[in-house]
Amino acid sequence: MLNLIQTEFLKLRRKKRIWLMLLAAVIMPFFALFFVGKGVDPREYYRWSAFAFTPIIILPVILGVLSTMLMHEENQYDTLKQLWIIPISKIGYFFSKFFVVLIYSICFMMVTFVASILVSVLSGYVVLEWWSVLYLLKKCLEIGIIIAFVMLPILAIASCQKGYIIPICVTLVYAFLTFFIMPVNMYLHPLSSMLDIIGRNNDIPRWSSQGSNLPLAFLCICIWDIIAVFIANIALKRNEV
Repeated sequence: MLNLIQTEFLKLRRKKRIWLMLLAAVIMPFFALFFVGKGVDPREYYRWSAFAFTPIIILPVILGVLSTMLMHEENQYDTLKQLWIIPISKIGYFFSKFFVVLIYSICFMMVTFVASILVSVLSGYVVLEWWSVLYLLKKCLEIGIIIAFVMLPILAIASCQKGYIIPICVTLVYAFLTFFIMPVNMYLHPLSSMLDIIGRNNDIPRWSSQGSNLPLAFLCICIWDIIAVFIANIALKRNEV
């Protein structure tokens, strides 16, 4: 398993576009300045810079593209059939890809964290206070870790396809579906369940919630992930033929 993970990171060194995608992490920290005024509560600024569009749209789309890129070449050129000769565990192979997504997600949120602090302080909109820095760091780490599990179904879809189009289209539908499902029931979709977990302490200003139910939120994510692993296992076994 560790060898598989090491191999995945070695392959990433050749894909510079993946690291350039990290620049998307600075989008909301900059645009958040247009939604707040000077001297605002740091949490109000962070709501826009790190908690609003970043975990709902920007990062899910980025992780969807990343998942597709991780699976594309090996599916496109049927190199998976050569890997199975070794042999390699299908689930181990799948989770080595997931571990890359997890690390990348955390790195993305760390860039968001640094950009939020720098932009807010340098612009003079937010006074630098250690409690607010630690608050943002904690939330960014939570988002980075949980959203990787939330996007596991997209990685499973990518393992079933040889092209880019279907996985990326599914990613867009998966992300924007949150806006339609969340007002109905937050515990039907992993992304909306993640938002419930993030806002569980009611410490994010004007964060709409139906009342936090952490067991249901985690159950929703777990069910989707179990189904995703099952689908991925079937798809990888099919590629063995």
